[in-house]
Amino acid sequence: MNLIEGHLAIDPPSGVPVWDIDPYDPAILSDPREYYAELRSKGPFAYIPRYSILACGRYGETKEVFSDWSRFVSSRGVGILDLKFAAPFQARSIIIDVDPPYHAKTRTVLARAMSPRAVAELKEKFREDAERLVDSLIGRGTFDAVQDLAEVFPTNVFPRAAGLKETDRRRLIDYGAMVFNAIGPENDLRRKAMKRVEEILPWVMERTKRDMIEPETFGATIYAAADEGEITEQEAGMLVRALLGAGIDTTVTGIGNALWCLGQNPDAFELLKEDPNLARPAFEETLRYTSPVSAFYRTANCDTEVSGTRIVEGSKILCVLGSANLDESHWPNADRFDIRRRPFGHLALGTGIHGCVGQNVARAEVDAVLTAIARKVNRIEFAGEAVWRPNNAMHALDRMPMTFVPN
Repeated sequence: MNLIEGHLAIDPPSGVPVWDIDPYDPAILSDPREYYAELRSKGPFAYIPRYSILACGRYGETKEVFSDWSRFVSSRGVGILDLKFAAPFQARSIIIDVDPPYHAKTRTVLARAMSPRAVAELKEKFREDAERLVDSLIGRGTFDAVQDLAEVFPTNVFPRAAGLKETDRRRLIDYGAMVFNAIGPENDLRRKAMKRVEEILPWVMERTKRDMIEPETFGATIYAAADEGEITEQEAGMLVRALLGAGIDTTVTGIGNALWCLGQNPDAFELLKEDPNLARPAFEETLRYTSPVSAFYRTANCDTEVSGTRIVEGSKILCVLGSANLDESHWPNADRFDIRRRPFGHLALGTGIHGCVGQNVARAEVDAVLTAIARKVNRIEFAGEAVWRPNNAMHALDRMPMTFVPN
């Protein structure tokens, strides 16, 4: 058995182009659009010999592979590691790295914790926090839209909603970066992120224990499921940690990317000001247009075929969500940011049984921020260059100097 990057080395399938590229090159991760376009031009799949993986970037094939859990499993890892042969840096996620029937048990508990009713009860507090933050930024003049807004809001409201008695913004953000960088290969980005494992992971594990969780919160609902025997106490702690690993960095990125899109497209911001109810469609279009989670893996759990391509069991398939969300054969004028588009079916939050279980919370957070900006800000101005932060699975900004010109 020949392994590469912790998964089976496979030969290129017949008829699939061999593409000598490194999708984890920091230059590509920072500005991936040419890479996306070339990947789609290769056909349904491309074989990348550097990692012995298949990659798909067209909408149809990407959606098929990403959503068909019976053939393309998550239980062997949504990163480049095949968990059949290699261990992750922390215990596998019992919501992301699992398939039915086990997945149904843990997802049911998380879905109950973050039910529409539970989220609705948070919306007024989200609105108040967003308006207070936007007011303070207007008063400051120039600020960093990543550090001072996109990172601040989710790390204030989400840990509180999850029930954490103690929080630390930097550790939470770095934990998310660690989780998503671990999806990629053993490169500099992953090694740099992993340097803080021994500091951050014990901190996260301690803060997500039952006695560190406030009552009447997402975390409390999860531990209540343990009391009812639906899950174990250990599983409850793992699910609360899963909230922090996947529920903060993604929203930070979504807010930052939305501000970048609106700053780059003043006509879109004018539409949002005229109708703040477009905040939700603006966020959906941001997700499609920038794909904060740029790529996840699936593993072929059997010999199968997609669009005429024979795929052998054990093949790691890089589902390039950012490319699929810009596939012009599916999205008319895909390269245009249009907040009136209503891009139903984008893949930025997953699809099928692995659709993001916390997406209603993320939507409520971003809606609060964008609505506050639409009502209070006359003009969004860049005060310097927006710089993207390379990450093995996230397309996120590192810094973005900005000014909110008030009404």
